[in-house]
Amino acid sequence: MTRPPAAVPLHHTVDGPQGAEPLLLGPSLGTPLALWEPQLPTLSRQFRVIRWNLPGHGGAPEPGPAPTTVPGLARRVLHLADTLGIDRFAYAGVSLGGAVGAWLAAYHPDRLVSLALICSSACFGAPGAWRERAALVRAKGTGPVADTAAARWFTPAFAGSPQATALVDALRRTVTPAGYAACCAALAAYDLRAELPRIAAPTLVIAGREDPATPPAHARELADGIPGATLLELPGAAHLAGAERPAPVLAALLAHATGIPAFGHLAEGADQ
Repeated sequence: MTRPPAAVPLHHTVDGPQGAEPLLLGPSLGTPLALWEPQLPTLSRQFRVIRWNLPGHGGAPEPGPAPTTVPGLARRVLHLADTLGIDRFAYAGVSLGGAVGAWLAAYHPDRLVSLALICSSACFGAPGAWRERAALVRAKGTGPVADTAAARWFTPAFAGSPQATALVDALRRTVTPAGYAACCAALAAYDLRAELPRIAAPTLVIAGREDPATPPAHARELADGIPGATLLELPGAAHLAGAERPAPVLAALLAHATGIPAFGHLAEGADQ
């Protein structure tokens, strides 16, 4: 097991039976634990579900003086698992949370039973754009990024829904500028493209076909680079596909994590 000597366990919640198989769920930048609530009731009947928060998100402590990085977050996930007495686990993550899972799968393959990457990427674009966003948030707070979040996270048809509004409000109210900026820096420094062939865990990649933040091409790069990976593209979904299309995301996660072959028409036939 991996126990960084001075690590503080990540802010987290645990749901489901104590003796059930563990499933760790990672968040997207700017989102709270509630991101996973549409899937939680069903997942927690079958799994011991551990949801963790990014630094400065949803009441989690602010980032420390050291730079926040994807490898650093991944090591803290391992420390959290160790603290909870978990050796091997299934993992699913959205965007930045998915990047953490991919790094774990590449560098600690003995710990992951399976991996699901939702609206994620092996490289999240030009580092300069993330550094500019971090500087904006440090100077003006999270208000400016919250003002544009709905357009990045949801399709126009869903952006005005109560579920979308609640997630945007959570970004305004529960994410600190320091936490958001630190995670932007982590995204700027992240590039796992060369390491994708190292990932041996059974991997599911889910993309929202209308995702402007991590377009389907990013998901295809992941699926093409990870040996044996399965790709599911969801119509009518943008970056937070699990909030916008909760039923097909849940069905795909269950099929993947339990080893049941995914339904061939999930993307076209399942609705919310």
